[in-house]
Amino acid sequence: MLRRTTVAAAALLAAGALLLTACSGGGSSPSASAGTPDPDAVVTVRLVADPSNLDIRTTAGSALDQILIDNVYQGLVSRTPDQKIVDTLASSHTVSADKLTYTFTLRDGVTFHDGTPLTVDDVVWSLQQLKTNASYRDSARLARVQTIAANGKDVVLTLSQPDSSLLWSLTGRAGLVLKKDDTTDRKTKANGTGPYKLTSWKQGDSITFGRNDAYWGDKAKVKEVVFHYIPENQAALNAALAHEVDVVTGFDANLKTQVEANGDFALVLGASTDKGTLAMNSTKAPLSDKRVRQAIRQAIDHDAVVKALGAGQTLYGPIPELDPGYQDLKSTAPFDPGAAKKLLADAGVSDLTLTLTIPSFYPTTFTQILVSNLNDVGITLKVKAVEFPTWLNDVYVNKNYDLSFVLHTEARDFENWANPNYYFTYNNPEVQKLYQQSLSATDEQSSADLLAQAARIVADDQAADWLYNGASVVAVGTNVNGFPSINVNERIDLAELAKSKG
Repeated sequence: MLRRTTVAAAALLAAGALLLTACSGGGSSPSASAGTPDPDAVVTVRLVADPSNLDIRTTAGSALDQILIDNVYQGLVSRTPDQKIVDTLASSHTVSADKLTYTFTLRDGVTFHDGTPLTVDDVVWSLQQLKTNASYRDSARLARVQTIAANGKDVVLTLSQPDSSLLWSLTGRAGLVLKKDDTTDRKTKANGTGPYKLTSWKQGDSITFGRNDAYWGDKAKVKEVVFHYIPENQAALNAALAHEVDVVTGFDANLKTQVEANGDFALVLGASTDKGTLAMNSTKAPLSDKRVRQAIRQAIDHDAVVKALGAGQTLYGPIPELDPGYQDLKSTAPFDPGAAKKLLADAGVSDLTLTLTIPSFYPTTFTQILVSNLNDVGITLKVKAVEFPTWLNDVYVNKNYDLSFVLHTEARDFENWANPNYYFTYNNPEVQKLYQQSLSATDEQSSADLLAQAARIVADDQAADWLYNGASVVAVGTNVNGFPSINVNERIDLAELAKSKG
């Protein structure tokens, strides 16, 4: 959920998300019935938790990335649902043979939503602002960028050393292009270059996008998109059945029969980088003892968690299958309550009571399994459900917790395990070294191999537990086409969204 120096907390925001056992074939969800797209259509989408404000530069959490990137704000490059990097505000780009110079040619005819033409000065200013303001989210992603300069229609980035993650970083917050010296109050408004304009925000209720008729590319196929924030899955199901929403994201796969009952919706499962992460505060005894952390991991029946959630797959390490460096790390902590009891005994720990701090919008399905599993090995688990701002303050900022759970949705966010100041409390110099080496690698396979080595160390250290790799679970109206189905908790690109009449 939160991002590198921000937490996956917003990933949490996308929270109701589950796991995956099946995937849709492509990047967008199919409609069960064909129809003529209605250019005046309004599509209403259910989301789980709304942001505290709309300033994507400074506000933690993936709730903003999920809807603002691609649709309202854009960068020189962006990523497709299947994780490929494509030119966007740049018409093309080149990378020098030594991987130290990136040259982007700015696309012609782009304007901001206020009608101002986009210039190379806007791009240079945006990237420099991001790089020099540590308070901006993902500022550190440009740490290896030495200079940012304009050269005619080109923007040239010169690096101090190779950075294998740079293009990927530029598809996210680190690469967003804003109007130079804009006076827009970004906490409540937006002025981007995307196919949709932000037309209204009712905090705690909804955010509305309207089609940008002056957009430089293919115009949006619907007139308006309304995101309604409905935390409870049952309430979201009721809204769908009452035709109050057209799409339900962050849905419960166990409700498939109910939502498909009248033929107006189809449940779509897509792949995801969602990581259900059980953080363990290793700065506190007895969690500072690796044996205790391993005992917790081996006490948990991951297969039961996935089965209970109705979709998804098990995950035993910090890198999900969609990301570079993935490997099956089940051997680091196989389900074995007997082994867990022995580890606790060897550590001299008995009658242990721990508190799990978790944002209150998460379902209780898997927490009940955790309570039962840990009780079986002699650990009493108390579940403390808190409001998200409280979780941010207590866990993410102050690191005041025993165990915590959030859904980290960001792709390629392994850097959190190489950051000793992150709320995970994990500090391993060898992992930090390998991560830096992965950035310096000049080919993708070498970078992925180094990440895989680092991820195994993290799992062997029992730094946390990864309860599941979630799926994008979306219920889509059968008169809706083009809604994304992959990594929906991280990004919802509405470029292909269409709705037929009826």
